[in-house]
Amino acid sequence: MPDEIEIIMPDKGEVFDIELEEDLLEANRRIAEENKQLLEKHRIRAIDVMGSVGSGKTTLIEKLIGLLKDKYRIAVFGGDVTTTIDAERLRRSGAKTLQINTGKECHLDANLVRKALSKIDLNDIDLLFIENVGNLICPAEFPLGTDTRVVVISVTEGPYTPLKHPYIFMEADVAVINKIDLAEAMGVDVDELEAKIKKVSPDVVVVRASCKTGEGVEKVAKVLGLL
Repeated sequence: MPDEIEIIMPDKGEVFDIELEEDLLEANRRIAEENKQLLEKHRIRAIDVMGSVGSGKTTLIEKLIGLLKDKYRIAVFGGDVTTTIDAERLRRSGAKTLQINTGKECHLDANLVRKALSKIDLNDIDLLFIENVGNLICPAEFPLGTDTRVVVISVTEGPYTPLKHPYIFMEADVAVINKIDLAEAMGVDVDELEAKIKKVSPDVVVVRASCKTGEGVEKVAKVLGLL
């Protein structure tokens, strides 16, 4: 039996909440910059993967690990309120995995990522995926110190999500429209969905994918500069 995945949880008073004062948001940004400098020192590419529950974040990371594990030494921080379900799944894909449980918070913050970074050998990885807590609102306000931020949106979330939750798309470098194989069944026009994403964030790179089948995953890797 493999060793149990270590779970990182916030100590009392450590959680940064989106409704708290700006000075705490600034503290998060400061720690995020420290994380970024640490990752750069060790020449680690770090990618923050955001999106709602069920959008396909875990599946995308799982497919990327399968595609890239012979080229990179990969680690994953799995962010969730509770459980190690996704982390266990990603570890079976061949990545070093550490779970971050927030308890009740709807996002990861830079302090929790800093704690997780202190638990792994940074000299032993080249590529770090951080799967954020499933939410389209809170994670946008909390940079973690990564090079790149990816938001995954599924066609099953409907055609108006980018307009209802624009900020996370504005903060992302790459937007992955997932489950395009279900677009017709869901009555969603993928062209219109992409147009809405570009309307709120003209500079974001949009990739269409079906992560379950693997369609588009290689393009995601290329857009991220990993291939």
